[in-house]
Amino acid sequence: MKKSDFKILKFPSNVPVLERKVEAILFAAAEPLDQESICEKLQTKKDISKTLSSLKKQYSFRGINLICIKNKWSFRTSSDLSKTLILKSNVRKNLSKAAIETLSIIVYHQPVTRSEIEEIRGVAFATGTLEILLELNWVRPSGRKDVPGKPIQYITTDDFLSHFNLQKLSDLPNIEELTSAGLIDNSNVNSSIFGTGKFYKEQNEEKKENIYSNIDDLLTSTLKSDDE
Repeated sequence: MKKSDFKILKFPSNVPVLERKVEAILFAAAEPLDQESICEKLQTKKDISKTLSSLKKQYSFRGINLICIKNKWSFRTSSDLSKTLILKSNVRKNLSKAAIETLSIIVYHQPVTRSEIEEIRGVAFATGTLEILLELNWVRPSGRKDVPGKPIQYITTDDFLSHFNLQKLSDLPNIEELTSAGLIDNSNVNSSIFGTGKFYKEQNEEKKENIYSNIDDLLTSTLKSDDE
């Protein structure tokens, strides 16, 4: 084999100071940072967009990647190595079926109130069902609905997107995709209001069924794979 056949990886010898500083700040940060926060820590008003893009490219094939979710940057373990680095815990706290159903409803109907969630599920909340989602910081209060009583509305958080590896809510499958995959029966769903914050109205009032049962199973399987 000739020397010319060998491919030698060359690392940059002169890394810009700004790039090194941004890299260090992101590495040490306890949470994802937006560009404004990074600039504040650097005490600079320079545009760091190109610097972040450069770092993202450099880390794209490494064991850790620089990713951006909702305009916030952070280092993450490369997704293809997740199974290698799974840490097993002696204590597991699985979500109940009620909690997963509640999460599914909030995901597709946000902002949604507690009473609307109960209306969709067809049963009242059990103690701690919504609270566990709030504790996980997957959902949060988002103002009050302008109706008598001013009930609190709930929406999903950036932590929810991060846990399920979503860049944005629009990455979730829409009603057509869920239907084609056989996860919901669209004969029971008013597509004009699905996922708009208004709870669905079943066409057949005599036959009530939970259209989220299969979506719940998907979320459950994802949660289990994270724990294993």
